[in-house]
Amino acid sequence: MNSLFFGLGPICRKEFTHLVRDPGTLFFALLIPLLQLFMFGYAVDTNVRQIATAVLDESHTQESRDFINKLAASDVFRMVETVQSDDALYSAIRSAKVRVGVKIPYDYARRLQDGTTATVLVLIDGSDSTVAGQAINGATGVALEESLSRVVSGGGALPIDVRPSVLFNPSTRSANFFIPGLIAILLQVMIILLIALSLVRERERGTLEQLKMTPIAPLGLMVGKMIPYGALAFGELCIILTLMRFIFQVPIHGSLILLLFMSVPFLLTVLGIGLIISTRAHTQAEAFQLAMGTILPSVFLSGYIFQISNMPAFFRGVSAIIPATYYIQVIRGIVLRGAGFSDLWLNALILTLMGSAAILTAAYAFVKQNAV
Repeated sequence: MNSLFFGLGPICRKEFTHLVRDPGTLFFALLIPLLQLFMFGYAVDTNVRQIATAVLDESHTQESRDFINKLAASDVFRMVETVQSDDALYSAIRSAKVRVGVKIPYDYARRLQDGTTATVLVLIDGSDSTVAGQAINGATGVALEESLSRVVSGGGALPIDVRPSVLFNPSTRSANFFIPGLIAILLQVMIILLIALSLVRERERGTLEQLKMTPIAPLGLMVGKMIPYGALAFGELCIILTLMRFIFQVPIHGSLILLLFMSVPFLLTVLGIGLIISTRAHTQAEAFQLAMGTILPSVFLSGYIFQISNMPAFFRGVSAIIPATYYIQVIRGIVLRGAGFSDLWLNALILTLMGSAAILTAAYAFVKQNAV
């Protein structure tokens, strides 16, 4: 019987020693589940609250201000901007500064006083079906409550009629919302994995030592590694966009040329992140683990599924350093809302700065790692 388990003790001690001496394994075994727990427990919130809202009040009366205050008090809407024209209201929604626009007509107070029905127009960004549904329910509920209070005091028909209008995605198709964001996640996973394994593969094969003996500048090595994978990623982007348009029937309302142009900073950023991982990892398995570690934050904290505005301040800060956060805004803005460069230039600028910093960091890490 003892012969069946001969050597069990030494093998267990050896494996425990390897586990203790391998910080990467301990990190992924212990901290990743804790990170998932915190993200699901604190950052993931399916309730839609405090939707950014713009108001066009053409009535400028006490009655219109009361209605706006009741919308704000409902905890569904958060009044962030007051505009003075229809064009400004549509522009605020198209640029994603707000998700809802409320227009109160000039005759709102007069109609209430006359006992006729006053109509309030609620424009809703339909690129997120969850937000659209909550906005419709919230506005209708506030109007119904206000109408009932007036009916009880004065009698007659319901005095306030909310007319919701869903923009950009009138049918509220979930594919129109998820597929553009999914493009960002798929590109990030593919690019980081491929580029992260490149330098590690060179190191394991011994060819990295040969590269060190050649007069190649570190930045030249980094950029030289990036260009082929960047071209591959750009081609993959074109294929995915084609499938999105013709297979999944997601229309592109904005400029396709602008979308391709503004995709370049995102590709550079994730390529740079992959290079940083490749300079830190010593084996392909370690590089794979580090690359996989970037997926969960990108899915849950980038606004791909859950609203960033509903997250605690800490996780909103984390989302601000995730490249997918900005690219998802770019691709959804162009594909769904027809946004232009003036609406999205800040996202492209942030991605450009992040990409430049990532590439320089990777080059510096390579020099430091290989310094004699």
